[in-house]
Amino acid sequence: MTDETPPPEATPEAMPDAEAPGGTPPDRLCASPRSQFYDAALLERGVGIIFNGNERTNVDEYCVSEGWVKVVAGNSRDRFGQPLTIKLKGDVKPYFKS
Repeated sequence: MTDETPPPEATPEAMPDAEAPGGTPPDRLCASPRSQFYDAALLERGVGIIFNGNERTNVDEYCVSEGWVKVVAGNSRDRFGQPLTIKLKGDVKPYFKS
């Protein structure tokens, strides 16, 4: 017989800060309200992006697991009046500003 104890329950008090709800930004987030990845509460809190070692302030959408960001391409608009975006691939690290 072995003395194996079951793992502790996953409670916010037992989890480290990085795994606690609201501790890390989501894997994917978009600033456009038309997207399914839009979250007003997180955007109000302030999410910053470090892309390939440089802080970017013009990111419209990002995805950490796929390694890309979408940035607005100047003043160009599509036929629906939405800003045109360019997808850039690289190392994406989101963080909460405050």
